[in-house]
Amino acid sequence: MYTQFIFKLRTTTLAVLLILMAMLSCKKDNYTEPKTELSGSIVYQGNPIELEYDQVRMQLWQPGFGKLAAIDAPISQDGRYSALLFKGNYKLVFPQNQGPFITLQKNAEVKDTIYVNLSEDTVMDIEVLPYYMIRKAVVTKIENNIAAQVSLDKIIQDEQAKDIESVTLFLGRTQLVSRANNIAKTEKLGSELKDLTSIMLSVELPSLQQTDIYARVGVKIKNVEDMIFSKVEKVKL
Repeated sequence: MYTQFIFKLRTTTLAVLLILMAMLSCKKDNYTEPKTELSGSIVYQGNPIELEYDQVRMQLWQPGFGKLAAIDAPISQDGRYSALLFKGNYKLVFPQNQGPFITLQKNAEVKDTIYVNLSEDTVMDIEVLPYYMIRKAVVTKIENNIAAQVSLDKIIQDEQAKDIESVTLFLGRTQLVSRANNIAKTEKLGSELKDLTSIMLSVELPSLQQTDIYARVGVKIKNVEDMIFSKVEKVKL
């Protein structure tokens, strides 16, 4: 009799625990997901900053909302970003050494932190100060080569200015063209550049079983990890 009682008690306890676990699981699954979108582009004077795919990101912080942790918002190669968030107040910052640009400081108190009051879907471009801008990158096919005529503009010219390490023409099979994703490239070192407004690059086409190829130019700045790029160009073969 006693053994049966203990068995029933254990069975009942186990059943109760399973029910509680199921209820907690349902409650967890029923949490409201963030649905408010913050989006825009990283720009200089209204012009998007072209970047390397999945290399530059910014962070959003929501003070006072549970455990304080950053929400990463990666920036696409054409300079656009987006994040689904809960409504509320956020601090937007770039992690240290992110991007081929300097973030703008409003004043000594907030420095380069951007405060966002998110009450509805919001489009907000973020103005930065790049070291260089690619003003022109004309890509053409010349016989069995892809050539690029490039014009650069040095934006930062004060004590924060940096020299160019190299300028590279990348070719790719798809629109995601980068240092890590290319099938051919050619570069000129910064020491070889005599005129930033007229840089010529040319690379031989590899053997391909396709009718077009994608190209873009990247500029590597000394002591800056992330490169700034031109727009991706599609070239008919």
